[in-house]
Amino acid sequence: MTDILEKYIPQASVASAFQLIKTHNVHLKIVNERVTRHGDYRKLANGQHQITVNASLNKYRFLITLVHEIAHLEAFTKYGHTIKPHGLEWKRTFQLLMLPYLRPEVFPNQLLPLLARHFKNPKASSDTDAALSLALKQFDPENDKNYIFEIPLGGHFRLYNGKIFKRGKQRVKRFECIEVSTGRTYLFNPNAEVEFLKPPNSQREY
Repeated sequence: MTDILEKYIPQASVASAFQLIKTHNVHLKIVNERVTRHGDYRKLANGQHQITVNASLNKYRFLITLVHEIAHLEAFTKYGHTIKPHGLEWKRTFQLLMLPYLRPEVFPNQLLPLLARHFKNPKASSDTDAALSLALKQFDPENDKNYIFEIPLGGHFRLYNGKIFKRGKQRVKRFECIEVSTGRTYLFNPNAEVEFLKPPNSQREY
């Protein structure tokens, strides 16, 4: 297991992450990318704890996701399954589990202040913390996607599911965007990755 973990998380975190997996008898599945989530936890019918994490994540996001899901396991085991999935019990558990990793041997110095701030009150997903999410994405392989905040006002973009939107004004932290086919308005986080549809010379609307 440690030789597998070495491929996906920082070297300095391998031993302690392996110990967490072993202590909780976790069956770790590293899976193909799922656009809607980085990982998940479930207790199987046979009583085994299964955690899945996307193989496409960079090593820092992979570690955060793995600990995030182990925190679910610990919180449900300690407090029962009636607690809220991302409630106070989970937050406290996640904070305690992540604390040993918040050091320069594990994370780059530029990430540590953002992580320290995030873990004062961790959210259901690090993607909702725009500053941290953008910082983490600097360690992803390059791709041809753009962030919502990079799309010009009135510009069109396509989501992974093929739906096309027109970018509107920023409302506090998120952007109002209109789905072209339905006219419905949706709110997007500024760091959502999308495909920018550059207007053709004819200025034809999508």
